Order: sequence, then C-alpha cells, then structure tokens
Amino acid sequence: MDEINVPLIDVPKLSEIKTISIPLPTADVPSYTPMVVPPSDLQAEEEIEGEAENSTPESPGMRKIDIPFIDQQMPVPETEILVTATTTAVVSVAATLTATAAFKYVVTAMKPILKTTWKKISPSKKKVS
Repeated sequence: MDEINVPLIDVPKLSEIKTISIPLPTADVPSYTPMVVPPSDLQAEEEIEGEAENSTPESPGMRKIDIPFIDQQMPVPETEILVTATTTAVVSVAATLTATAAFKYVVTAMKPILKTTWKKISPSKKKVS
C-alpha cells in the first residue's frame, strides 16, 4: 500500500487579542424655556363664552356606553348607523354568494356546448401518406 506524504505546517501560537473599547458618543443638546409674548392689542370679545376645560366635544352620531367592571366609557355609533352598515354588509355578501353560484352554474352548462362548438370549428388534422 502506498503511503501518502502529507506535509506538516508549523502554525505559531496566537497571542491574546485585546478588545478595543470605544466610548459612546455624547452631545450637548441645547435647551431653552420658550417665552410667549401676546400681542399688545389682544382683547377678549364680550360675546364669546368660555368652554369648560374638562368637557370633550361630542361627535355627531356617537353615543357612549358604560363598560362594566372597568368603569370606562366606549363610543358607539347610533343605532341608525349600525343598522345601515349591517344591512349593507348583508346585502353585499348575499349578492356575492348569488353571483358566484350563478357563475358556477353557467360554466357547468356552457362547458359541453363550447367543447362541441370548438371541435366543429377547428380544422381536422389530416394524415400525410
């Protein structure tokens, strides 16, 4: 049997590699206290009444219901809006399902007719002797 001579390579031992530490960058962010200066001719109008600070504006068509156990209120659309949205969704789903069923029926009915017509119209392959 022939022996394979594999050359040996003398690899020197590695010395310890030190990790470099890079400090995080810092920045001096300027800050200031804004100063609001109203115009000198600013006057309150007598006809305008001030609104309460804690009042939230009610959007039209929304009512709030109390959620039990967590003492929170959740805005809910009025009944008319919910009925309209529900009716629209039901009608669109019914129309889609009806159209799908009708399309499947038309495809099933027309498939044999189209195959027969295609066979009559398409030219026959003639054998060449």
